Amino acid sequence: MSAFMSVFASLVEHLADALDPLFHASATAAAIVLFTACVRLLVHPLSRASARGQKARAKLSPQIAELRKKHSKNPEKLQKAVMELHRKEKVSPLSGCLPSLFQLPAFFLLYHLFSNSSIGGEANTLLDHTLFAAPLGGRWADALSDGGVFGAQGLVYLALFAIVAAVATFNFRRTKRQMAANPQPGTGAGDQPMPGMAAMTKVMPLMSFMTLFTVAVVPLAAALYVVTSTTWSAVERAVLYRDMPAGAGALATAA
Repeated sequence: MSAFMSVFASLVEHLADALDPLFHASATAAAIVLFTACVRLLVHPLSRASARGQKARAKLSPQIAELRKKHSKNPEKLQKAVMELHRKEKVSPLSGCLPSLFQLPAFFLLYHLFSNSSIGGEANTLLDHTLFAAPLGGRWADALSDGGVFGAQGLVYLALFAIVAAVATFNFRRTKRQMAANPQPGTGAGDQPMPGMAAMTKVMPLMSFMTLFTVAVVPLAAALYVVTSTTWSAVERAVLYRDMPAGAGALATAA
């Protein structure tokens, strides 16, 4: 693991050196943004496949509604019937999770790299690199103790919080519109309520705002990854799901 982290640290340093003529002291931060964009490009085929899966599941909605009526008093039969329908139509109910799962290793690499004072037995000099005044190895709590909310470091975090809040608000409004246009089965008038569905319906549009908490507690380098990836996701989903029936992409938007 130590040798692998040394290789990854060297990769970040080489990217930063290449970007130094343009970004100078913030070259390492720019390298992290570029690294995130490369990860998202690699994951993009999975995102497209996920969108195709969501659209395929949307087409199955009338059949699933009939199955819910038929097996309204037998949840086990309903679950088996829905799984059989997915298998028959070659639709994976888990395809929407794959893009997020494949990004986790990249996030944890950055988190680990900028959370340790030494890599491979040598001092981790990347911790001293900055985004403007804020060290990439620092956290929001460190910024608050060094100048407060409106200090030089605090302003960097305020800018990141503003970006995340704007993206989360965009996702929130889009998800609310989709869910209002096409309520999930079990939440409408006359439907048999599904266990936990009402709570999920209320919480789902708010999930995007959880990113604010993540940005506040992880090292700034990892926060940059989260902000860049979240912004990419919002734009990507708006494009990939633009021709989807209203409401069908609500789960994907909140993911």
